[in-house]
Amino acid sequence: MALAYKTRTEFVVDAIREKILKGEVKAGQPLRQAALAEDLDVSRIPVREALLQLEAEGLVKFQAHKGAIVTELNAEHVDELFELRAMLESDLLARSIPNLTQEDFAQAEKILVELEDALQHEDSANIWADLNTHFHAYLYKGSDRPKTLDIVNTLNKNSDRYIRMHLLLAGGIKKAGSEHRQLIDYCKSGNVKSACQLLKQHILGAKKEIKALLIKL
Repeated sequence: MALAYKTRTEFVVDAIREKILKGEVKAGQPLRQAALAEDLDVSRIPVREALLQLEAEGLVKFQAHKGAIVTELNAEHVDELFELRAMLESDLLARSIPNLTQEDFAQAEKILVELEDALQHEDSANIWADLNTHFHAYLYKGSDRPKTLDIVNTLNKNSDRYIRMHLLLAGGIKKAGSEHRQLIDYCKSGNVKSACQLLKQHILGAKKEIKALLIKL
């Protein structure tokens, strides 16, 4: 397997994003560029570039006289993110299913096995979230809609913090497992309508449970 080399900015983006998603930096907390640069052993330039990228992903915002802070969790934000995902991802899936091959399905099923194995890992929510993204991306690969895929990728990054919270606090992992199996069965049989209905239910069901969690927090 070829090694994927990251630029310094990409390394910093990943590091800060992980701090936010794991809750090491809380919502509303400032992100001091000097401290981050020292912690990550880089100059302030890649830190600044990374914070701008994370602002585009919705994890960070800049405030006058305060600099960059971690964005607050927001129920209305959840509505928009997950409803957009349900609409765009179901369209991608409908376009993709006729073009998926047996090899594609074999790869998707391999990821499902890895998803199930991830449940045994102490860092299961973080591992599972990444594998979950790869699984869905594999089912959309036949859509031939690169711009839509880019938008969905950004939406997924924006919703990642909510998804991990759902996995940890609402049992989302166990619920998603059986739905993933059913989804891939519909795709293999060419049942586009049922596959898209299940995908929408899968995404909007998570939205409903995440909003219920936010009310309790």
